[in-house]
Amino acid sequence: MPRRRVAITGIGMVTPVGLNAPNTWSSLLAGRSGVGSIQTFDARGFSTRIGAEVKDFNAESMIADRRLLKFASRPVQFALAAAEEALTDAGIRPEPASSSRWGLSVGAGMIGVAYGELESVHEFCAPKGEFDADGLLDDGYPADPVAFCRSQTNAGLGLLTRHFGINGYATSVHTACASGGQALGTALKVLRRGHVDFMLAGGYDSMLNPIGLSGFCLLGALSTDNDTPERASRPFDVTRNGFVLGEGAGFLVLEDWEMARMRGARIYAELAGDGNSLSSYRITDSHPSGDGPIQAMQQAMSDAGLAFEDVDYVNAHGTSTVMNDRSECAALRAVMHSHLQHLAVSSTKSCMGHLIAAAGAVEAGVCALAIRDGIAPLNANLIQPDPECDLNIVRGQSRPVRIRAALSNSLGFGGSNSCLAFRHPEAVAVGSEP
Repeated sequence: MPRRRVAITGIGMVTPVGLNAPNTWSSLLAGRSGVGSIQTFDARGFSTRIGAEVKDFNAESMIADRRLLKFASRPVQFALAAAEEALTDAGIRPEPASSSRWGLSVGAGMIGVAYGELESVHEFCAPKGEFDADGLLDDGYPADPVAFCRSQTNAGLGLLTRHFGINGYATSVHTACASGGQALGTALKVLRRGHVDFMLAGGYDSMLNPIGLSGFCLLGALSTDNDTPERASRPFDVTRNGFVLGEGAGFLVLEDWEMARMRGARIYAELAGDGNSLSSYRITDSHPSGDGPIQAMQQAMSDAGLAFEDVDYVNAHGTSTVMNDRSECAALRAVMHSHLQHLAVSSTKSCMGHLIAAAGAVEAGVCALAIRDGIAPLNANLIQPDPECDLNIVRGQSRPVRIRAALSNSLGFGGSNSCLAFRHPEAVAVGSEP
């Protein structure tokens, strides 16, 4: 019996370069940078004072149900907006009669303390006491049960399922930078098993806050090019000196292929394969050989029934750190063999920065749009290529190319590696009829 195919029929994005998918995509194709001086808090005391912030986001104008805003942290607000766009784009959404056939899979970021939702840890650990008329405990500590609820890792999952009426399946993934990719991979497997017919899947995050910034500064992982922020993220360039922290959300609507065709849906691409591995090397780096990413890419291609010569584009994890870039390049050399120089590669983090748990989901949407339009987005800011990153990187301007299949890599802190494989909707899937 042929394996169930999965169609991508809706895309939604909120990113540092656009408040929706069309604007994000046009910015990436043009190489416009979303990096600048941090505006959402005072970063003057940090070694890195730049980031890729979402700009001009007005939650009240983008989220129809304003009652949700009380319970939604900043990244969850991004998620609600991106998910709404994806469902509108797909032209289908959960209804009471279909709600049990819909599922939700999200890659979520860290808890609300890191989002700056809590002004003090005392809101978590205030001593027992009675509330006074002002909502304070008797010793004066603030006590806000809504802030506590908003800070939970599954808060976004709960709001999304309730708001959109999803009753069939729900799960939340947090594997650092691999979260969004693994959430989509989970959605793919759930659809294939027949548990649901539709999945809303994506990721959301914001670590652009004092806690998130200080942690990455202490690790020495961030670029300190504070005077030239638009040039700070430069994956695969020999002068790179760290990644740029970003924020945002990306969501896709996935559905059974035949059901999508029957309802006349526009299909961007097929989500065809999923691969995962654990590097078990260092908490911050992949092995220099690329061992973990190699496994993830090989699994995704095998799952999709792809040979290495079938792949025309790779959206690289490409963070703009020396260890990550070189490890990923080593992995691509090992997996793609002689096809490497015919394979277009780019990291769109060069424009958007690193969206952490949202990165894999947004970049999955980028792959689907690249397949639809037959164009590989450029790798911005690549002036002096690292000799150890000898790939066919898209430089100077975006490159027209018919993309039969694409891969998206997401390689996370802690060693989690995710690779997703996408196929052009006109390509014939393994095990299906032409």
